[in-house]
Amino acid sequence: DGVNGPMYGHGFAALFLGEVYGMSPDDTRVRDALARAITLIENSQNDEGGWRYNPVPYEADVSVTICQVMALRSARNAGIKIPKQVIDNAVRYVRECQNPDGGFRYRRTTGASAWPRTAAGVATLFYAGVYDDDSIPRGLAYVRRTATPDGGGPNTQPYYFYGHYYAAQAMYLAGGDWWKEWWPRIRSELIQHQNGDGSWTDPQWGQPLGTSMALIIMQMPKRYLPIFQK
Repeated sequence: DGVNGPMYGHGFAALFLGEVYGMSPDDTRVRDALARAITLIENSQNDEGGWRYNPVPYEADVSVTICQVMALRSARNAGIKIPKQVIDNAVRYVRECQNPDGGFRYRRTTGASAWPRTAAGVATLFYAGVYDDDSIPRGLAYVRRTATPDGGGPNTQPYYFYGHYYAAQAMYLAGGDWWKEWWPRIRSELIQHQNGDGSWTDPQWGQPLGTSMALIIMQMPKRYLPIFQK
């Protein structure tokens, strides 16, 4: 009850349920929980097309929006019906958050570009089913210019694990040279900065988040999770 941004947790939890249901389609208890979680997401979308910290349709930002769109895509892949208008509105919102330099700002009206939310913005478009759009290569190019791993590790970039969690997905979904150039760099950097006990440490949120994000990044080419299986 004291969490500052419950829709973050809800989005990740709904994504988790979608992946579990996709691997266990006969589990009616999971399906029921997933369906109710998705209904909450649909009802919380604001007029701009995005989502914000709380489950009320008043405000929106790119960071919370990607969490909900990934959950919606996972549920759709598992057989849950998602209204087309919900996805179309989310796509419109994300496109309106892109700056002329190709990066994405935090919210629709004002703000500077930053690579973590740019990676999230590009990933949102992919998960919404948009694959051929000028905003995608522009966003990928911004991430490549500003965040290509160079061995520095978690202490060199703000929101390092959060950003690379989405950057790895965006580059993987883009495929081709985007992925070929990105993957060896982030793989080597993560291996280089793994702690002796097997964990990774996020400078802001500690080992649980750093380790979880690092492991999800590292498994990308093996496609263990259904949402990453092309």
